[in-house]
Amino acid sequence: MEPTTPRFAFGPRNYRLMFIGLAVLAAGFITMTLDTEDYGEGFLGITLGPILLAIGFAIEFWAIMARPGATAPVAQDAATVTTVPSQPAPAKPVITTPTYKR
Repeated sequence: MEPTTPRFAFGPRNYRLMFIGLAVLAAGFITMTLDTEDYGEGFLGITLGPILLAIGFAIEFWAIMARPGATAPVAQDAATVTTVPSQPAPAKPVITTPTYKR
């Protein structure tokens, strides 16, 4: 059996998408606080901010679920690499009949 090298769950593309999603989420929250109407009941607080938040959460979901592909970095730490030593196949157990009688 050939040892396999583990890969990280996220690749560079996933991290870029996550940072973009975080920026859109921050823009949504900031947009909601910029509303000058009473209790945030204007266009920015009720319409534009929540739309940006929904888009940001969709980008975050996409960043988590997207496959990293072949560009995912390989773990280089020796502690994370598990190798399976080659061992001979175990011998079949010998089944014997009991020596007592009923």
